[in-house]
Amino acid sequence: MPAETDAHDRIWMAFPSSGYALGDTEEDAEAARRTWAAVARATSEFTPVTVVVSTSQTDNARRHLGEGTTHSITIVNAELDDAWMRDIGPTFVTDGEGRLHAVDWVFNGWGAQEWAKWDNDEHIGVFVAEQAGIPVVGSQLRNEGGGIHVDGRGTVLATRSVQLDPGRNPELTEADVEAEFARTIGAKKVIWLEHGLFRDNQTFGTRGHVDIVAAMPSPGVVLIHDQRNPEHPDFEFSQQLKTQFASETTAEGQPFEVVAIPAPEVLRDDEGWVDFSYVNHLVTNDGVIACTFDDPTDAEALAVLEKVYPGRKVVGVDARELFARGGGIHCITQQQPSAV
Repeated sequence: MPAETDAHDRIWMAFPSSGYALGDTEEDAEAARRTWAAVARATSEFTPVTVVVSTSQTDNARRHLGEGTTHSITIVNAELDDAWMRDIGPTFVTDGEGRLHAVDWVFNGWGAQEWAKWDNDEHIGVFVAEQAGIPVVGSQLRNEGGGIHVDGRGTVLATRSVQLDPGRNPELTEADVEAEFARTIGAKKVIWLEHGLFRDNQTFGTRGHVDIVAAMPSPGVVLIHDQRNPEHPDFEFSQQLKTQFASETTAEGQPFEVVAIPAPEVLRDDEGWVDFSYVNHLVTNDGVIACTFDDPTDAEALAVLEKVYPGRKVVGVDARELFARGGGIHCITQQQPSAV
């Protein structure tokens, strides 16, 4: 699996059509559509975007996306349950000759969550691969794209609360998961985090996706979600992450430089402790599409991203409507790397 900083031919997204992302009212739905579209438009300035849209939502998608007009955005139709392309779509990999393949994980609603539906979403991985004209690598592992992060050189970040979740893979051990990661995405070393952020482990979370916790912007560098307020339950976890990575090495044996990126100052919303995170960003070609929260730490966080991604333009998009629905910018996007 290439690093996310490698060149991309396309970014794939899904448009809110039903489910938790769309919300209960038309006002909620419009807020979701606006936010997904804002991410698509920002991304399209750097990389063409293809958005999968349920047939019933095509007019809404065209209205918000500006398909084929001012932005490099195209629409393809397939029925959807929700709109988290990172998780329902395939993970793109290259073979020894640089040809692209698409790993189709088993998607089961983030561990068969009671509120989730996935009758349509479980087919999106193969659909996207077919649209891209890319062969499929099948896998029986219940996994999502947001549950892994790689450095492109064999190092993989994962969380025990996801891949070893009884609702996902009750029969598997760490060694089993590591072997499947080696087969499908070329993993040489898996660094296991115990769990994800507090909110993400609650009822409407993913049970601990790594892509709001830590990312590797370059080999040997790890970006850590830094909750600085001791009142927040993620404070101790942030300290644990710093300690863990201070003694970790990459698959190539390189020690990590730990770069802390602050959590926003806001601690709670109407539902409880927030998991707002600047770690959940998309890197694509010459751009970085970053979450902002109308928070005093936005400027500091964007400056950190500019430092760890030199030469790329960092563009902030207000992600509060995304996080209110359980995810961020990385969660709703999936990169298709350029074939060699």
